[in-house]
Amino acid sequence: MKPASISEIKNELVNLPETRLAELCLQLAKYKKDNTEFLSFLLFEENDLPSYIDSVKKQMDEAFMTVNSSQLYCAKKTLRKILRTTNKHVRYTGSKQAEAELLIYFCKKLKHCGIAFQNSVVLVNLYQSQLKKINTTIAGFHEDLQYDYLKEMKALV
Repeated sequence: MKPASISEIKNELVNLPETRLAELCLQLAKYKKDNTEFLSFLLFEENDLPSYIDSVKKQMDEAFMTVNSSQLYCAKKTLRKILRTTNKHVRYTGSKQAEAELLIYFCKKLKHCGIAFQNSVVLVNLYQSQLKKINTTIAGFHEDLQYDYLKEMKALV
């Protein structure tokens, strides 16, 4: 079965009654955990982005506490998981500013968590790719915002 295009789905959704649209949203939310999380974000947390970013940072803090710093292999796996979760939340927000803020926070936590990540080529590459992604995101900001974020970036390099 070939899925319909986004424009076809949009046209079909516009023509549906509200009750049927609500039923479809609930079915979609039941299908996958990511859909449920995204729908929860859209309904309850989209209007208060700063508190959502703070809650994501708290989740990152808790995840960094579980990193096994004695074994680099386990640390790599946990760090990748934290980054994957962070990127998922960045996609939910759709905000470049939230992306820069969360990725800078991730890099700060990685730098200060006590893992000797400089000994691992994989972790150094992960860290460098996040810095590159942050710089790309910051490049599209207004000059005042760029200055603020670049000041934070200097501490990471």
